[in-house]
Amino acid sequence: MATMSAASGSAWPDVQHRGPFVRADLEAIPDDGRRHELIDGILIVSPAPRPRHQIVLSELHYALKTACPDGLVVLFAPLDVALDDSNVLQPDLLVAPREAFTERDLPMAPLLAVEVLSPSTARVDRTLKFDRYRTAGTPSYWIVDPEVPSITVWELEGEEYVERAHLVGDEEYAVELPFPMTLRARDLDV
Repeated sequence: MATMSAASGSAWPDVQHRGPFVRADLEAIPDDGRRHELIDGILIVSPAPRPRHQIVLSELHYALKTACPDGLVVLFAPLDVALDDSNVLQPDLLVAPREAFTERDLPMAPLLAVEVLSPSTARVDRTLKFDRYRTAGTPSYWIVDPEVPSITVWELEGEEYVERAHLVGDEEYAVELPFPMTLRARDLDV
């Protein structure tokens, strides 16, 4: 059993927590400027992203927003995607139908989840989140590496993700999911 105890004087309440975290536990955590996610009931806390991460995120958000058709929404973190009571993720970017959102979250798999790698999150993004989005049925998952820069596009085929493209530099790829647009990694390198 996992135990968590907050240090005295911190933003966290002075409580003991035993066992897996659930969605209600996330809601009780005070806003401390960090990202709080659940993966299989394990609390994942990430620091605020670096400026380069945010610049790449901003460029990709603009590209997606420009191509986005009516009825779909492009949003960026922090926003909870509640896949189930033990898996509440916050992709860097997501696309979902406008009517799918509640007042507090997206209670289903998005059409697209995008993660921009950071030193503190790269391993989780490439493994655990990749698998949770796949299992939940997210049709398209992109990982952006701002250091290269590169974009890797996976699409769900049956129950597995298939890599459709790994773009570096001026290489282009015309995606169809979640809507038609052309991706080029160099456009993110500002």
